[in-house]
Amino acid sequence: MSKRDYYKVLDVPRSATEAEIKKAYRRLAMKHHPDRNPNDKDSEELFKEAKEACETLTDAQKRAIYDQHGHAGIEAASRGGGGRSGGPGDAFSDIFGDVFGDIFGTARRGGGGRAQVFRGADLRFELELELDQAVFGYSTEIEVPKLSECETCNGSGAAKGSTAAACDTCGGSGQIRISQGFFQLQQTCPRCRGGGTIVKNPCDTCLGQGRVRRTRKLSVKVPAGVDTGDRIRLGGEGEAGRNGGPPGDLYVEISVREHSIFERDGEHLSCEVPISFASAALGGTVEVPTLDGGVTLKIPAETQSGRVFRLRDKGVKPVRGGARGDLFCRVVIETPVNLSAEQRELIRKLDETLKGDTNRHAPREKGFFEGVKRFFSGGAA
Repeated sequence: MSKRDYYKVLDVPRSATEAEIKKAYRRLAMKHHPDRNPNDKDSEELFKEAKEACETLTDAQKRAIYDQHGHAGIEAASRGGGGRSGGPGDAFSDIFGDVFGDIFGTARRGGGGRAQVFRGADLRFELELELDQAVFGYSTEIEVPKLSECETCNGSGAAKGSTAAACDTCGGSGQIRISQGFFQLQQTCPRCRGGGTIVKNPCDTCLGQGRVRRTRKLSVKVPAGVDTGDRIRLGGEGEAGRNGGPPGDLYVEISVREHSIFERDGEHLSCEVPISFASAALGGTVEVPTLDGGVTLKIPAETQSGRVFRLRDKGVKPVRGGARGDLFCRVVIETPVNLSAEQRELIRKLDETLKGDTNRHAPREKGFFEGVKRFFSGGAA
């Protein structure tokens, strides 16, 4: 039977402190202790499980192994003799720390120890634009709440006149060494989270965190041609790093609002243009809007509803370069409404004259109904 996750056994988050873990264990121990549940095998097993979880998670070294490797890591450490090493294996461990410490950006501290530095988190800000702002470019200011370095303590987290003390778990290195058989591994210290120091007299401004949440106003220049999903990177405008680490970046994600007239598909635009029955039958002109202003579109005689006209270079110039797109205008014949009696009579008379020669005046209608007849008669459509 596989073991349950220790954090789930105690019902605590993975970030729980030692005090929180012990409190959770005491609650479960009182509930499932054998003396309170005689002859109850299930309670006995739950009690043992909680005890094992507490013993592992309140031991800094064991907890570091468990967080990294799970139950298999604890079992391997037990077989190999876990604990800090002071023997010949330290030489291998020092080489391991030098190589991987430099790769992952650790910083030296006093006494030859190493403590990890942490890059600040990247942030995301969604910027909504109108279609014309996205097409032609736009400049604006945004306000971004983020964690910034505390100006009172300069990021140390300690109150004025005091300094942070070296972590007594890792000795100020930010890491602990764990023996697993022949190998010496280094893990981030679970108490100071790699910082190497513990703040005993915290700064009143940041409460020992070294960072405070502030809202910063930034200028953003949106290039012409952006579309929904595009991102603009503002380097170094993310959250402040820890232990002298660099700040993260801010990514401004573009979202273009729906337009009342145009639809966009990459570099192309499209729109529907309503025209009258008379314009469709006899031909004419119609004023069509574009992002550059109105243009006149010529409608040929006998134009059918749904016909698409292409206006070249009236679309969008892509942000990554390339030719400007086109505007596709789909004409829709609008049926007249609110007709007078005289107008209805005129339309009836026109319809009667058209019915006299369907082949000539309505070829699509004739072809459609002939196809319907073949379908219901079992013939090919």
